[in-house]
Amino acid sequence: MTVALESLAPSIAHLRTIATPATDYRVLPFGVDAIDSRLGAGGLRAGALHEASARSVAMVDDAATTLFLASIAAREAAEANGPVLWASCRSDLYAPGLAQAGLPSSSVIYAQPRDDAALLAVIEDAVRDGTPSVIVAEATRVSMVATRRLQLVAAEADMPVLLLRRRRARDQDPLDEPSAAWTRWRIGAAPSERLSVAGVGRPRWSVELARQRGGASFSLIVEGSDETGRLAVPAELGHRAAETVGTARIATA
Repeated sequence: MTVALESLAPSIAHLRTIATPATDYRVLPFGVDAIDSRLGAGGLRAGALHEASARSVAMVDDAATTLFLASIAAREAAEANGPVLWASCRSDLYAPGLAQAGLPSSSVIYAQPRDDAALLAVIEDAVRDGTPSVIVAEATRVSMVATRRLQLVAAEADMPVLLLRRRRARDQDPLDEPSAAWTRWRIGAAPSERLSVAGVGRPRWSVELARQRGGASFSLIVEGSDETGRLAVPAELGHRAAETVGTARIATA
């Protein structure tokens, strides 16, 4: 019986290879084990579309979501040594806030298209042009077809496209809409650390991965981005602090 099972082992391994074709792609880790260990490849796929939406209509949740994407963009820009394209139809982006998350104005190219349709065209053109190292965009209406196109061009160019999905109505959750994004995040503000003296501690965010390809959903509390785009897990929660993000790795999935 043992001999028979051993003879089946190579066949089973071969079937698994056929069922799950290997595809090499670059990975951008967060540098936080509590996050990277729960992502299918040990980090974000670099050449992919990733979406995030605020947990509510509150301005603090909107700000947390913006800075969460800014922190990802900052790490990739530092790794690739290239600028970040930030495209939005709005004019309320706060540059000093982005700088605190690791994105100084000198590293960001701003684009303000007239509507979501023009914004999506700007993203595709910028990806194909190859000037930015990463693209962050804010949009309200994005169809499933549009997200498929963005995912394809991002994969072809090996460039992260980070999409902030904004609400069309107060009770509408953008993540309820279908999307081809590789990961989908829901971000909100959380109470900061209580200090022994009067003052405000490092910001904290509630981070929920609502969907990822090849992995399960999860949620946790993290400390907001520092000036290098790095997050951390609060020490009192029993996790080790974030380490400096090293060279991006290559994953197979």
